[in-house]
Amino acid sequence: MSGSAVLYTRDLPGGGYVAIEAREEGEAHFHGRLLAERRADPARRAGHTPPVIAEADGASAARVFDELYSIAADNVAVAQWIMRWQAKRARKGQ
Repeated sequence: MSGSAVLYTRDLPGGGYVAIEAREEGEAHFHGRLLAERRADPARRAGHTPPVIAEADGASAARVFDELYSIAADNVAVAQWIMRWQAKRARKGQ
């Protein structure tokens, strides 16, 4: 996201990371995204953007952060949202 700020990042067990980024899209409107990079090897990440597994909108960056943090901080929730992202992607491919 152009002009976005990274609000949170943490490593995932077994490699990769999750990150929350947000940007202001208008007065009192922020859009946030939760990215999940599953590649453990940084060399394999080159040229690839991590998938966006969840998004949120709110009146402040803090509100967007709060909504996405509950997913980002929980390994099981991250896995569930990755599976949702994969299923949605598979449906679009049909």
